[in-house]
Amino acid sequence: MSDNAARHLSIEFFPPKTPEGVEKLRLVRQRLYSLKPEFCSVTFGAGGSTQEGTFNTVRDILAEGQSAASHLSCIGATRATVAAQLATLKTMGVKRLVTLRGDLPSGYGTGGEFHYASDLVSFIRAESGDDFHIEVAAYPEVHPQAKSPASDLQAFAAKVKAGANSAITQYFYNADAYFRFVEEVDALGLNVPVVPGIMPITSSTQLMRFSDACGAEIPRWIRLRLQSFGDDSASIKSFGLDVVTDLCRQLLAGGAPGLHFYSMNHSNAVLQICQDIAR
Repeated sequence: MSDNAARHLSIEFFPPKTPEGVEKLRLVRQRLYSLKPEFCSVTFGAGGSTQEGTFNTVRDILAEGQSAASHLSCIGATRATVAAQLATLKTMGVKRLVTLRGDLPSGYGTGGEFHYASDLVSFIRAESGDDFHIEVAAYPEVHPQAKSPASDLQAFAAKVKAGANSAITQYFYNADAYFRFVEEVDALGLNVPVVPGIMPITSSTQLMRFSDACGAEIPRWIRLRLQSFGDDSASIKSFGLDVVTDLCRQLLAGGAPGLHFYSMNHSNAVLQICQDIAR
């Protein structure tokens, strides 16, 4: 990647559930650190179900000399629990948070004192001042539960007005959706960087499952090509690299402030995409 793009590269991991997973992720991180990411983020399970694993992974990243961002979610959270988490993260040396509403786990009920991510952002600002750089989520293709595109944009504006510093988008494969969203954000006078979230394509079935769950659109031409490869994983990965590398080039050429990779705790695709962009 160019020096400019590399300065704004970030990578997301999820907390491993087994000792083997912890060791595998350690090796994956070491490979990805060669890209000099601005920070590495660690996801937070629904209802705080992975909090201990999240914080442990954040500690590992910090101990490896890298900047780490912890996810925080509204679901099941109270002012007391969030205040305690913020104190822990500050003591650890965390400077950045990815603040989300989060997904409600099955059978979880509606517990928690924060209904929207903007409520959580407001509380973090009130509790911690400017101790943390706050990232929030953006949805270029509209949040699947939004009543309308306009209401989704207003929800994003509420997060920015509550104190968010920047945003990371849900993944997408249509660059026009991203550029249109950024234009609408700018038109509202919301002066925050919106970094595109990038999901490498390495498995057809996994991508279909994720996209159906989160509302990200897979363009018909991509879906049909993936289906045509059947179980030919080599062809799927090769096609996926071409598609996502081209998308990244379009985004950077169009002025995107950087790229945030959803690594899925793997390194090969992210490394290859970044190497191809640099050519």
